[in-house]
Amino acid sequence: MIAYLKRFILPNCKLDKFGRVQKQFCRNDSSESSTKILEHLKDKSLLRLRGNEASTFLQGLITNDMRHFEDGAANVYALFLNTKGRVMYDVIVYRSQEENVYYIECDSQAVDPLQKHLKMYRVRRKIDIDHLGDDINVWAFFDPTQCMNNKPSESRQKLEGLIFPCGTLDNKVSKIVENIMIYQDPRASDLGIRILADSNIDRNQIVKQLNTDIVESVDNLSYRAFRYKLGIAEGINDLPPGKPLPLEVNCDYLHGVSFHKGCYIGQELTARTYHTGVVRKRLMPLLFEQVPNKSFSYDDKILNEAGNVVGKFRGIENKHGLGLMRITESLNAQSLSISGNELKISKPAWWPHEAQTQGISVKK
Repeated sequence: MIAYLKRFILPNCKLDKFGRVQKQFCRNDSSESSTKILEHLKDKSLLRLRGNEASTFLQGLITNDMRHFEDGAANVYALFLNTKGRVMYDVIVYRSQEENVYYIECDSQAVDPLQKHLKMYRVRRKIDIDHLGDDINVWAFFDPTQCMNNKPSESRQKLEGLIFPCGTLDNKVSKIVENIMIYQDPRASDLGIRILADSNIDRNQIVKQLNTDIVESVDNLSYRAFRYKLGIAEGINDLPPGKPLPLEVNCDYLHGVSFHKGCYIGQELTARTYHTGVVRKRLMPLLFEQVPNKSFSYDDKILNEAGNVVGKFRGIENKHGLGLMRITESLNAQSLSISGNELKISKPAWWPHEAQTQGISVKK
């Protein structure tokens, strides 16, 4: 099964009547083709929901709006919250070609508790909730040059407003061929695409379908380091269940929360923050001057030159890290450090233009 996303795979190529790329029409640009990376995300698993009430069931549990699928969306990013409004699990929900069937991608360490969570709220609904185990693998296909200089690309759409409605990215294109599914990442265009492929399909078969030059990595840039360079969290290591708040982890900027749908678990705090509060802290990318020779713990303090706490550590991969930062204080700091290690921060290029100014008020 394959969903061809011309915008992110081969924007300068033409497709034949079978949806395959015609090689003679491809532009040979070595600067682009030499940097695309295909990585098997071994820390990802899939749940499959089947049943006539599957969409309604998820509607009452996730931050996003399942009605986007009725408008043609192929997938959506969403969070499961606890009753206190804290993030439990971050997921991507995919629409299957089968009617009333959805795939839920989540962290492999979270798949069992998430399945248990879903079954607890299923009650008497006729819904099957299956863990697919090793049947389907999750891959990421991305272009690391998108964030090399942390500058907005010319093709990136301009978003409007401070809090953004989910589902605004063009993620409606899909085709299915040969047990490979390719979807645009619903969070941000720079993240590229997600690939769901049967486990018996190897890397070379996927590369053949993509029909482009792919390298293992660029300067040891893994998908995790790539995400950190963009300032995007994913999985329970970055988002420990029961700790993060949705807006502080940029769920609104990543098209993952609806402020117009009906009630869902944990909605009250998020809605109250949206209507009356100010988001003063958000996840931001960290860049270390050199790879630290010591490990850091979640919530380790990030200090400015005066020794004041302006952020808390979230994760690191090589020189790239992630921190929950007080936006104004950290951007105005002359220097930043954690346990004696110097670092820098930057505003993500994919943040909406209004968010580039200080304050980041939730409500104008």
